[in-house]
Amino acid sequence: MVVRGLLTCAFVFPFLVSHRRMWHVGVFCRHMLAALGLRLVFEGVPHRGPVLLAANHVSWLDILAIDAAQPARFVSKADIRRWPLIGWMVACGGTLFIERERKRDAMRVVHQVAEALQQGDVIAMFPEGTTSDGHGLLPFHANLLQAAVVTHTPVQPIALRFSDDTSPVSAAAAYIGDMNLIESLWAIVCARGLTVTVKRLPVRPVEGLDRREVSELVRGDIAAALGL
Repeated sequence: MVVRGLLTCAFVFPFLVSHRRMWHVGVFCRHMLAALGLRLVFEGVPHRGPVLLAANHVSWLDILAIDAAQPARFVSKADIRRWPLIGWMVACGGTLFIERERKRDAMRVVHQVAEALQQGDVIAMFPEGTTSDGHGLLPFHANLLQAAVVTHTPVQPIALRFSDDTSPVSAAAAYIGDMNLIESLWAIVCARGLTVTVKRLPVRPVEGLDRREVSELVRGDIAAALGL
């Protein structure tokens, strides 16, 4: 699957318009999840038109799951861009990279996200800024939600849950602490009945709200959907 993705990025993407590239991204992600042994469940209705997707963050699998449901351009940590091969593939998918250690870099990415939303793109981000174990929600960072506020673009909360045959909240998917990619892959392929549920919640309009208010509403929606 990785080789297939690399070949597609190198020899197919340069000749495709944006929406056709995103279609290929969605197909690739669905096949990749299947190859890893994950069952994919969609709930809710995707928003038609430009939208900012805001999801809880458990694993690198989150990107595959959301893209499989609704291909989007992600905002991701800059260090992923430096991952061998995979970082280049992620960049080819239109990912916007942010240096989270540099506070001023957030403003640069806000402008990029706002421009992409105005062009009609679907943008996805993880307001927690890092992964959790799936049993709770970390505090949300509201800075990047400013892009939705200034462009009057609705925000759609996404609740992600990984479960398996032994637990309603699977430990196999969590990518936390000092775990590396190889360890994560081993845990995933060894899990029995691993399922990821992508629950698309009702869209939140942003008119009349500031980014902190939007953040609180979206976090509350996701927490309620996860039963937290």
